[in-house]
Amino acid sequence: MAPDSASPPAPGAPPPATGAPAPLLGAPAPADLAALVPPVVCELIARLVEAGHTAFVVGGSLRDVLLGREPHDWDMASDARPEQLVSLLPGAVYENRFGTVAVRREGQLFEITTFRLEHEYADHRRPHRVEFGDDLLADLARRDFTANAIAWGCAPSGPAGVLIDPFGGRADIASRTLRAVGDPALRFREDALRMVRAVRLAATLEFEIEPATLAAIRDNATLAAHLSGERIGAELARLLAAPRPSVGLELARQTGLLAVISPELAAQRGVPQQKIPGEDLWDHTLRAVDAAPAGRPVVRLAALLHDMGKPATRSGDRFPGHDAVGAEMADALLRRLRYPRAVAETVVHLVRHHMFPVDPDLSDAGVRRFIRRIGPQHLDALFDLRRADDLGSGADPDDAATLAFRGLVERELHAASPLDRGDLAIDGHDLMRELGLSPGPALGRLIDALLDRVIADPSLNERGSLLLLAQGLLDDANGLARDRAAAPPAAGPA
Repeated sequence: MAPDSASPPAPGAPPPATGAPAPLLGAPAPADLAALVPPVVCELIARLVEAGHTAFVVGGSLRDVLLGREPHDWDMASDARPEQLVSLLPGAVYENRFGTVAVRREGQLFEITTFRLEHEYADHRRPHRVEFGDDLLADLARRDFTANAIAWGCAPSGPAGVLIDPFGGRADIASRTLRAVGDPALRFREDALRMVRAVRLAATLEFEIEPATLAAIRDNATLAAHLSGERIGAELARLLAAPRPSVGLELARQTGLLAVISPELAAQRGVPQQKIPGEDLWDHTLRAVDAAPAGRPVVRLAALLHDMGKPATRSGDRFPGHDAVGAEMADALLRRLRYPRAVAETVVHLVRHHMFPVDPDLSDAGVRRFIRRIGPQHLDALFDLRRADDLGSGADPDDAATLAFRGLVERELHAASPLDRGDLAIDGHDLMRELGLSPGPALGRLIDALLDRVIADPSLNERGSLLLLAQGLLDDANGLARDRAAAPPAAGPA
């Protein structure tokens, strides 16, 4: 029987093979590349060639054009030294030691790097010494993958619009194969970030990593410990934007990269789940990440981390408190990866609250308290996370109870009920002026008490009513204090 074409792929499984290499539908022949390179890039190349220099488009932009994708940026390489580039291109800036000059044209920033040779990667990340060169082929030979080691441009004495492909990158692009340039182990020992980039590109480009390159990642995965958290975090963010991030995440686990980058996530493999038969916690996480909206990176990141606390809290088949523990672990990981604090705080908040109960019979006041606890600005993201969690569990994300509960929340949001201090008809200045109070923690507690009463009964949100209510709360508190002061001391031990 033929497999069900509607069933989702297993989490982390590579794209299905088609037998023959995937054709480059719409991919340009070399003579057509000029029509796809932006005119401003062609003008920069022409300016350098007119001055007697070689200049080529290189890297991912050319790869993306050959794939029929829209490039995010256009990088160029030249035999011109940085000082010459700055002299030839008005407004160009050179502020690094790696030979990269930045020039802004038509509101876009372009980078042109002098051909270079690199030596002694002492920290498995950056070359200890950079030597500028004159040879395009030597420059391409130092690049990471064959798909990125292609160049298009011209030399002063050569024909215009030449495609240079010394390592078979165009054929690898056609077959959607990710292959290291030269010896993969050497490439990864030079720069360990290339291994993380490999699993990311496998997911974002829907490529398959060829066996020798994949084996070299396994053999050198521990070198990822030398990478900065910021670099890893940037690659993770790009990976989570892939059509199916699970492909790259599972490759990271299989090769050992995940255990280096996040032992907490790697610990999910083998933890049983009472969800989809035959799948464990890691499988569930992968499914949840794929199910999260691609256009909401914060939700995808929260989906990756939402069950982070389960291995540490496992008690039989249950995981008590894993949401709170997982929020603390997520915060620690995102700090290590140098995620922006606003992003990290939102993700941690979503992880902490992802186990919220769905109660279609909750009272209006209960719904308002739920909205206040989560924050109106986080509700859509939290519901998207719950939906991804349900899909990752094989559950129906649109069951009647969930839809009814969301309806209750939306109704209260549309009612614009008071939900925070700023919604009250009075503020601290009113209470100090009318009741003679002083600023301080006691005043804050009184305002919170008033807000709690208004959330329970929005009709109380009127200046006169709130002042009377505040006076009553103060009288009750003062009376309780007098009763405590008048009470006889407790008898000591006999």
